[in-house]
Amino acid sequence: MVRIPRFGNDYEIPLLEGVRDQELAAGFGHISRTAQLGDRGNFAIAGHRVTHGEPLRDMPLLRPGNKVVVETGRAIYTYQLDTNPNNLVVTFKGVWVIAPRPSNPDEGGVNPTRSSKRLLTLVTCSELFSTDNRMVAFGHLTKVEAKS
Repeated sequence: MVRIPRFGNDYEIPLLEGVRDQELAAGFGHISRTAQLGDRGNFAIAGHRVTHGEPLRDMPLLRPGNKVVVETGRAIYTYQLDTNPNNLVVTFKGVWVIAPRPSNPDEGGVNPTRSSKRLLTLVTCSELFSTDNRMVAFGHLTKVEAKS
């Protein structure tokens, strides 16, 4: 389950493996070939802004410091956002954002924090009714709580 407290106390969206239509229709999708939850590297997840529950419809409201909490049967992972999603829009070909250590090819452009080895990347469509561009926010892992 993914929780984003900024979106309200009742916000809770399933997280599935993959970003095919069937996964994204049910919630967030973990982008294959990115790091696993809590591991070193870039844990990248995507969700729709329109249709299928609209898990990231309000992504433009997110700001640095907001939390993204991912809960599994074994642990709770808390990430903190480092970037404002309104400041980074890439084309659908901008795959650098899901690289293990993302590095913006635009000089002076938005990059994830350099101090963390365990990153989070949130990806969604930047416009509500277009799939040409992606809005992106980066964060880093701040806490892992084991569940008993």
